[in-house]
Amino acid sequence: MTDHAEELDHEHDHEHHEHESGPLAELVTVRDWLRYSVTRFNRTQIFCGHGVTDSFDEAAWLVLSTLALPLDRLEPFLDACIPSDERLALFDNIERRVVERVPTAYIAQEAWLGDFRFYVDERVIIPRSFFAELLENGFAPWVEDPDTVTSALDLCTGSGCLAILMAHAFPNADIVAADLSEDALDVARRNVDDYALGGQIELVRSDVFSAIGERRFDLILSNPPYVTAEAMAALPPEYLHEPTMALAAGEDGLDIVRKLIAEAAQHLHPEGLLAVEVGHNRDIVENAFPELPFSWLSTRGGDDMVFLLKREDLPGGQI
Repeated sequence: MTDHAEELDHEHDHEHHEHESGPLAELVTVRDWLRYSVTRFNRTQIFCGHGVTDSFDEAAWLVLSTLALPLDRLEPFLDACIPSDERLALFDNIERRVVERVPTAYIAQEAWLGDFRFYVDERVIIPRSFFAELLENGFAPWVEDPDTVTSALDLCTGSGCLAILMAHAFPNADIVAADLSEDALDVARRNVDDYALGGQIELVRSDVFSAIGERRFDLILSNPPYVTAEAMAALPPEYLHEPTMALAAGEDGLDIVRKLIAEAAQHLHPEGLLAVEVGHNRDIVENAFPELPFSWLSTRGGDDMVFLLKREDLPGGQI
């Protein structure tokens, strides 16, 4: 071993020893680590926007997932003592969250929509969508009978989360999940396999409708990139770990939305529906398409995040 390597090794041993005799030695139980995490998060003012809304929930998620404990049962483990190797892992993960601002979902490599768990890493945007709530009820009242939906398309599928929710909401539907990113489709494939839905969900690499061909669907859903240039410039650092192509959509955030509206009719059955999530961009959308009769769907997060259009109301949709 070279002198330099020995020096580095000695430094690492010293660091390890320092942790064991310093703060790590004093943080013994889950309760201790939870308190420490919340304090670190509050003092450094991390941004919570990926599945949780405050530093306590973020801390609980990070601590429990690092220790491979169930996320919904904190109480029984609060006074459990944590061995030294797990304390090091906790310390490292908390530092990644605080110093590098890596979202907890990427550290834990999991995200949740309702009761559905998905594998995620930095190749995909972290799942968060108002569609999850709408699909809980089979997209009622717009879809009268979920069993009659035989084909559906999830455009910009990312991790595959919405396609998987659609497969559960519409058990008789063949689902196509499309994305331009091959990396994202690799993650989606893992999630589709985890839910054993390979027979129901087909993954397609496509730039919006480019690889969809002549296929038509009863329902097209999309949670596309829709962040404006101005909003991109103001994003908290946590969001900068996500793929830019999954967020940014040009100056006004409508680069993909324009393609969806222009081309959806030719991929919908006569009674088909297009539903698109656009976040806080309702005014921008309505100003860009003043002639379209948008229906804005009501969710717990607001009444103007998702629009719906019938095929007959879309450009070229008159039968």
